[in-house]
Amino acid sequence: MSANAFVRVENLTRRFGERTVLDALDLSIAPGEFVAMLGRSGSGKSTLLRALAGIDHDAGPGERIVAPPRRAVLFQDARLLPWTRVIGNVLLGADSPKRAERARGVLAEVGLAGREAEWPKNLSGGEQQRVALARSFVREPELLLADEPFSALDALTKIQMQELLATVCRNHAPSVLLVTHDVEEAIMLADRVVLLDAGRIALDRRVTSPHPRHRGGPEFEDLRDELFARLGVDFGRSQSYRPRREQEAAAPVAELQP
Repeated sequence: MSANAFVRVENLTRRFGERTVLDALDLSIAPGEFVAMLGRSGSGKSTLLRALAGIDHDAGPGERIVAPPRRAVLFQDARLLPWTRVIGNVLLGADSPKRAERARGVLAEVGLAGREAEWPKNLSGGEQQRVALARSFVREPELLLADEPFSALDALTKIQMQELLATVCRNHAPSVLLVTHDVEEAIMLADRVVLLDAGRIALDRRVTSPHPRHRGGPEFEDLRDELFARLGVDFGRSQSYRPRREQEAAAPVAELQP
């Protein structure tokens, strides 16, 4: 466990009936560090998020959770109140004396300047998630917990939202724990990628490529291949997941000519 950790989880265990979801799990996140967590469905990722968010208070013996008081959660769906305009949704629960000014500022950051008076029903799915992102940052969180926030978006909007999240996080510098099933998303955004398996951290890899990152290249593909393999994806059986350089090496020369 790092001495400089800003977020610390020690010996976290959660059982549901006879099933152990988290098994004496340890995790640390440094100040301003972006950590992406991967794992198969049911591996305990969301359970860990709930514990860090303070929603789960079922502390076990020897368990320790240290997290900053200012925390925000970004969910899979925007969870906007349909009877409240955009500005009201962003301000939900905010108590800063300059809250209206701050709300307009974060809305501008996420590309929604001038949309304060819109109703949620008039926004696209991507725009609604931008409102949710603004709501998360209006309180200047020290820790952002993101639970597959872009999984319901189309491919293009998803890439745009990933880039936006990276930009906003660089501007505000919270510690981040992103739960995702998207291996490429994890590599593109995170300083570290951890893999949860059987209730424990089975893999912890630092991503050294500088931002902004680009999909492709040996380092990206090698880490992607390793993560997919640990998640049970066999590149040897799936042509669509094989790295481009391997596909080109295996293809006849005539097929590669323009």
